[in-house]
Amino acid sequence: MKLRALNISEVNSYIKRILTNDPILYNLRVKGEISNFKVHSSGNVYLSLKDETSKINCIIFRNNYDKSLKLDNGVKIIASGYISVYERDGAYQFYINEVEIEGIGNLYIEFNKLKEKLKKEGLFDSMYKKEIPKIPKSIGVVTSPTGSVIRDIINVVKRRFPKIDLKLYPVNVQGERSAEDICEGIEFFNRMENVDIIIVGRGGGSLEELWSFNEEIVAREIFKSKIPVISAVGHETDFTICDFVSDMRAPTPSAAAEIATPDLSDIYFKLDNIKNRMSRSLNNQVIFDNEKLNNTFDKINNYMKSYIIRDKNIQLDQIYDKINFRLEQNIESSKEQLSKKGAILHNLSPLATLSRGYSIVEKDGEVINSIENVKIEDEINIILTDGNLECNINKINSKEV
Repeated sequence: MKLRALNISEVNSYIKRILTNDPILYNLRVKGEISNFKVHSSGNVYLSLKDETSKINCIIFRNNYDKSLKLDNGVKIIASGYISVYERDGAYQFYINEVEIEGIGNLYIEFNKLKEKLKKEGLFDSMYKKEIPKIPKSIGVVTSPTGSVIRDIINVVKRRFPKIDLKLYPVNVQGERSAEDICEGIEFFNRMENVDIIIVGRGGGSLEELWSFNEEIVAREIFKSKIPVISAVGHETDFTICDFVSDMRAPTPSAAAEIATPDLSDIYFKLDNIKNRMSRSLNNQVIFDNEKLNNTFDKINNYMKSYIIRDKNIQLDQIYDKINFRLEQNIESSKEQLSKKGAILHNLSPLATLSRGYSIVEKDGEVINSIENVKIEDEINIILTDGNLECNINKINSKEV
């Protein structure tokens, strides 16, 4: 008896059921290097995993694809999922549910997931970053009381700006409840409002040792802080969630102390420069104001001279008018007096005598007023009003007294 011939879809469906029911193939972890990596427009990811001698086709559905892992060709991963058959093509492939980068482990995956989540929520945005005060009066430090971190911070602050007050909130920086302790320290300083800056930090360590500073509760407590927070966790190459959400990241605790405190010598230097600039500026302003004042005085003097000259001209005009008026008065008065004197003189004038019928007798240009001044046959000149008479004396009669 021959077996019934199966069509292709039945064969592929049968193989799929066998693979699906296999406990190993349906709960499989595979490690390999990514090749043929492609993100489809649908959001699904297609790739191959290979080793030195073989490869297997894989798919990651978009709901399982973690973009924060930054998968690409050449990256070695450990993938968890199951083997099944794509019935249409009769090709089996590895359906990946979870991925971790080989050598990093689950903590790194969790780190990237939380980082991506908080980034989408905006906790890392620069618009929320608070400005670090230039000269704080007090700095709060949330760290271990026994580690090198607090000693380094104290040394730097004493060297740079010893007047700043340091306040320590002691916490466990790793282990059980360490994340809660860190949150309590940040919350304490915000509640007391007795510091201007908060430094949160610890020394270097592995990802596991630094994990308290990757906890979501710590990130949200830092974001909620009204006081600026400087993150100083680990070494320069270490990065934590705390670094991204804080207002400023310092590569080391010592660097955090330098960021938080000004250098007193620099301040004195800057103050001297400011003093010198102010002095030069003040001197220049005084010189400028003096020149301006002198120019103003010159203008005032010119205006005053102009006003004085104008006033003097007016006074001269007034004096001239007075003099002219008095001259005219004097002339008129003199005319009257002259007229009167003229009348008197006219009355006394020989001409006036002549006009009344009298005459004047002259001899040799001299007036004769006595018979003693002449003799017989002298030539005399008799002056009348309308002419003169030349006569000879024929007879002299004396007047008896």
